[in-house]
Parts: sequence; structure tokens; C-alpha cells
Amino acid sequence: MSDAAAEVARIHREEWARIVAGLARRYGDLDLAEETAAEAFATAVEHWPVDGVPPNPGAWITTTAHRKAIDRLRREARRHDKHHEALMLQDNSPPDPVGAVEDDRLRLVFTCCHPALSTEAHVALTLRIVGGLTVQEIAHAFLVQETTMGQRISRAKAKIKAARIPYRVPEREDLPGRVAGVLAVLYLIFNEGYLASGQQSDPIRRDLTGEAIRLTRLMRELLPEGSDEHGETTGLLALMLLTEARATARVSADGELVRLDEQDRGAWDRALLQEGLALVRDRMNAARGAHSLGRYELLAAINAVHVSAPDARDTDWSQIVALYGLLERIDPNPIVTLNKAIAVAEFDSPEVGLALVERLADRLEGYHAFHTTRAELLRRLGRSGDARAAYDRAIELAGNTAEVSHLIRRRGQLAAQHDTPTKGEAS
Repeated sequence: MSDAAAEVARIHREEWARIVAGLARRYGDLDLAEETAAEAFATAVEHWPVDGVPPNPGAWITTTAHRKAIDRLRREARRHDKHHEALMLQDNSPPDPVGAVEDDRLRLVFTCCHPALSTEAHVALTLRIVGGLTVQEIAHAFLVQETTMGQRISRAKAKIKAARIPYRVPEREDLPGRVAGVLAVLYLIFNEGYLASGQQSDPIRRDLTGEAIRLTRLMRELLPEGSDEHGETTGLLALMLLTEARATARVSADGELVRLDEQDRGAWDRALLQEGLALVRDRMNAARGAHSLGRYELLAAINAVHVSAPDARDTDWSQIVALYGLLERIDPNPIVTLNKAIAVAEFDSPEVGLALVERLADRLEGYHAFHTTRAELLRRLGRSGDARAAYDRAIELAGNTAEVSHLIRRRGQLAAQHDTPTKGEAS
């Protein structure tokens, strides 16, 4: 890849959401924003190898996209005999008030998570517009056909346009009713960066995890301290920080996923760990009063137990099982139960953990982590043939290159393993 092409790729990765968000607010049309941003990047691909990379590449892309948007609106205005609408775009009058926070990308997240849209549309649209994922990548992550996901995104954008949904953060008094949907989407953006879907060269997208953390910090600043919404946002921020702290240790030099129990804990980011653990302590102290812990607060508490152990062998599995039990009460879903089963296998036995996992087969057959968990537990019980079949299915379903490499290596190790029980391994 040439230097110019590499720079275009970098700017696309780092600036896409900001550019699209600014265009959407200025022109009030997501399709126009997305299409003209894409055209501007295409123009950069054409011109930068010849003319050189400009001193401020992001500004060059932004200016080019604005010019293309204005040109397109002028053409449409002439077709509809509405010249004055296009001419208005040339003035330098200040933009409309932006609401509770001065951040284009957070405003765009709130637009994508408007109550008029379905939860499925919230997720798909935000991953496409804010996360910059392709329709193919989003479809793969949600196990649906690309055409189905494309239609879902198109319908959501059309509804935003038809309903004239504003590109702004709601007023502060309106925020509580919108927070849950926004947090769910920010968590999914973080997860996509944490373990990127699609067979791409970079298994971890730090640009997405970093952006999710930045936006969650902004959300936390918006909400009144002491409110349940502020607590859950704090929990989500803590969860992200504790997870991000391990990023440099999660992939080996060979590009293979490294399990938590095998990671070099000395390579973890101590500053992020300390910040995340401090937030968890604050939320746990609040829970001793009238406050009850929410989903993200409990997930952060579980992560805090993991990262607080000096060694994987020191992990307090009884506490993790108890926390997952609380989480099951407020968020009963098969993935929570699957993770609880992993903890039970460590605290009790692989047999008990596997029994819990097997009960989830009907609901999680298409989920690669279900088959990975089965494979690891079957391996520990000495059932190598069954474990190999489970690894095969996990490899078939997994979309992350680092994870696939890890699963292939684990499966390969079975060839030298006898069908006898082995000592437990934390996963």
C-alpha cells in the first residue's frame, strides 16, 4: 500500500464518524452525509498519490465532502425549481443550537437511537454511521443476510428523514428516557472494536474502542450524579476501561488471540486499570445504600474481580459466580448463563459447567462462543473427539482472524492428547 493510500485508510478509520456527523447536522440527511463523505474519500484516493497528502488531511476530506453535498443539493434544487434552498447553504450563519453537549458524534448516536426507531435499527445504523462498519461486517456480526441488513439500515435512514428527527442531543430533562438505548449501542460499538468481526487484518480496532470510551465519558458528564442512569453509565465506562487495559496483551506477535488466563498481566495498562477499579469501588459503595446495581455495573464488577487477581489461579470464582447470579436476575439471557457456566466450571467442576452449557444448545447453536466453551470443557473432561467437533463448529462460526487462529491451535493440540481427563484451565 502506498503512503497516500495508507493515509486515506488512516483518516477514514479515525475521522469517518466525525465527518459524517458534521455533514448530517449541517444538511439534515444521513444518506447525503454518508454518500458525500464516501465520495470525498474516493477523491482523495484518486488525487493524493499524484498531488501529495495535504497538510491537514481530515480538513481536506471535510471540505471536499461539503462541496460535494452543496453541488448535489444545487442540482436537486434546479430540478425542483428551489434555487433558494441551495443558495441558503452558502451562507456563513451560525448553526442551530446543538442542545446539551457540543459533540457531533454523540448527537449522531442520539439520532440513530431515537425512540421512533426499533432497537435493531439503533444498533445497525449506529454501527454503520458512527462505527464506519460495512453492511457486510454488520450482517456477519448479527448472523443475518447482507441484503437484510442493508434494507434495515435503509429503512431506518428513510424514517429519520420522513419523521424529520433532529440531529441533536435531547434536552437534559429528556435524557433519562433515551440513555438505555444509547448505552446499549455504545457497548456494541466497543465490543466490535474489542473483537472485530469479518476476516480483516486487524483483529482489534482500537479506534472503535477509544471512540466508545470517549462518547461514554461524555454521556456520564451529561447525567446528574446519584441517578440510576449516571450509575449505569459509570458502570459501562468502568467495564470499557478494564477491558481496554488488557488490549496490548490480547493478541500474540503471531496474530493469535491470547486467553485471559494466559495473558501477561504486567503488560496491562495500569492507569486504565486504576481508573476502572476506582469507578467500580464507587458503584459498589453506592450499592450498600439504596442503590441497586444495573447490568453494566455488574459486568464491570465481574471484570474487576478478574483483573484484581495477581495471577489467574488467584481468581475468586465464587464471587464471579455470585455476581453472574445477580446479573441473571436483571438480565436473563442465554449469553449471561453461558458466562456463568464458565465460572461454575472453575468454581465447582467442568461436569457441572458443561451440564449448564448443554441446556443452552437450542438457543445458542449459531453462536461461536457457545461451541468454544463446549470444546474447552469437553477437552478438560478428556472427551477429545467431541471437543474436536465443537472446535470445528466454533471455527466455522467465528469471524475474527485472531480468534480463529487460537481455535485452530487449540484443536491441533488435541491430536497429542489422550482421552483422559485433564487438569482444569481457566478460560
